[in-house]
Amino acid sequence: MIDLLVAGGGPAGLATAIHAALTGMEAVVIEPRPGPVDKACGEGIMPRGVRHLRTLGVEPAGHELGGIRYVDGAHRAQAAFRDGSGLGVRRTVLSAALYRRAFELGVRIVPGKVGEVHQGPESVTAAGLRARWLVAADGLHSPLRRALGLDLAAPGPRRYGLRRHYRMAPWSDFVEVHWSRQGEAYVTPVADDLVGVAVLSTARHPYATCLDRFPELAARLHEDAAANAVRGAGPLRQRVRGRVAGRVLLVGDAAGYVDALTGEGIALALASAEAAVRCLRAGRPQEYERAWRRLSRRQRLLTRALLRAGSRPETSRLIVPVAARMPGVFAAAVHALR
Repeated sequence: MIDLLVAGGGPAGLATAIHAALTGMEAVVIEPRPGPVDKACGEGIMPRGVRHLRTLGVEPAGHELGGIRYVDGAHRAQAAFRDGSGLGVRRTVLSAALYRRAFELGVRIVPGKVGEVHQGPESVTAAGLRARWLVAADGLHSPLRRALGLDLAAPGPRRYGLRRHYRMAPWSDFVEVHWSRQGEAYVTPVADDLVGVAVLSTARHPYATCLDRFPELAARLHEDAAANAVRGAGPLRQRVRGRVAGRVLLVGDAAGYVDALTGEGIALALASAEAAVRCLRAGRPQEYERAWRRLSRRQRLLTRALLRAGSRPETSRLIVPVAARMPGVFAAAVHALR
């Protein structure tokens, strides 16, 4: 019997397995896709996420991020990170770096899918393997979460994300968030010659149509500079009944998701992976629910507040102008996501 079985070889799953291996636990990752795994993602890692990667012994190549800038027409608001730099990094580059570290530590990565899960008083069995614990890190629309009966309905407008890269030098070391009445566009430098542009919206339109809502940004981006095809994700909001079900813990996007608005997804996944392993190592899996809520509280509150403001015409147009007039408050909000 192994110590830990991890369903999903994305950043959350690999980070969980690496943390487990660093504490002396035997970990096996089940992942159906060959690595490195790509997906639609803003690809900006906040400073606390960079610090978590370093504790894992992982330092992927990317572009250093100095802070966050909001843009809406002539209005600008920006704040530098106070506690170190963030990192813009291609999802495939991050995935490859995590895979290498996992292999170095002896983590087995097995191709396949986790189907039925059977739990007993001392173990859990899935994918033909028996383990003391199972971590479900199988993504935003986690099949394991659904099979365990942990999904909750998510009322309200559904939001979707689209992402593409452009082969060009970044014009800023900040993550730029461009606002419009219909959504937001995120510009993240991920290399010295590559920029990622992700669009979030309730409207399910082609990428080019969504980009046209940001004329200043669209003017910088030319079709012949596009480096790859468009990738999409959504609906983004995922409500979860709980993150612990017997010997199964939910980590990463599988644990619940509000929105990509604040760019905290990877940092939270890395932090919750560490918390999950700490609780399992101590033999107290029930404490993970409270740990996850504590780790995600600021991000959840700020994201919900911005979503509410952005969904109303009378308040959405005020977000960036107000942030520009109150730079201290904006800096404090950015620092809260450190």
